[in-house]
Amino acid sequence: MQKREIPEFTSRLTKLQTVLVLLWLPVHVIGLPLLLILLGVIDAVELNFLLYVVGALFLLVVGFRFLRRDFDALADHPGRILLTILSCYGTMLLLNLAASGVLSLVINAEDNPNNAAVMDLVGRQTGKMSAAVIFLAPIVEEMLFRAGIFGTIRRKSRLLAYLVSIALFAIYHVWGYAVSDPVSWLYLIQYIPAGYVLCRCYEYGNSIWGSMFLHMLINFVSLQLLKLLEQLL
Repeated sequence: MQKREIPEFTSRLTKLQTVLVLLWLPVHVIGLPLLLILLGVIDAVELNFLLYVVGALFLLVVGFRFLRRDFDALADHPGRILLTILSCYGTMLLLNLAASGVLSLVINAEDNPNNAAVMDLVGRQTGKMSAAVIFLAPIVEEMLFRAGIFGTIRRKSRLLAYLVSIALFAIYHVWGYAVSDPVSWLYLIQYIPAGYVLCRCYEYGNSIWGSMFLHMLINFVSLQLLKLLEQLL
């Protein structure tokens, strides 16, 4: 079987865009949440929704030309990018089974605190939180972890780009819970498959739109499955 060739990777932010996108990561994780709390936004739903609205608007403005250029790549090769999205999603499902199997040896994989928090917020404000999870979060996280981190590091090292992007993406989803409960660090394992296929989709599709759409698909299906599981239980 012939090994699939990696297309030339040209999806890169400019130096100024890179600086602004990477600077937004600590703002998104720590700075903006603290600012919103100081401004009196203490409701968890409003806080999370505003966090992703502001982040998405900022990154869309900063990366407008980058996104416009990458949209051309999507328009030029829609079939290839669609196949990449579907193959990456299938790969993630298989890797998720392996990750859940490993995690279940030491902890209950279904007790992921991030999933529980998301479902609690969605239950309180379905419209706002569904929009944040399915549409806004993929825009923000793909611009940060794929365009910003993966795309920048890949200029020097492809392997390091994968490792750093996957690791930071996983840490981002669990650190808030792991600070008070060190056992939660084990849930990093659950985010490795998604982190890997999102990088792969971005790289092979040569367009950030591919990984954004894949991320939206992942979050949409995951949200529906979590809702179904919640109803069954």
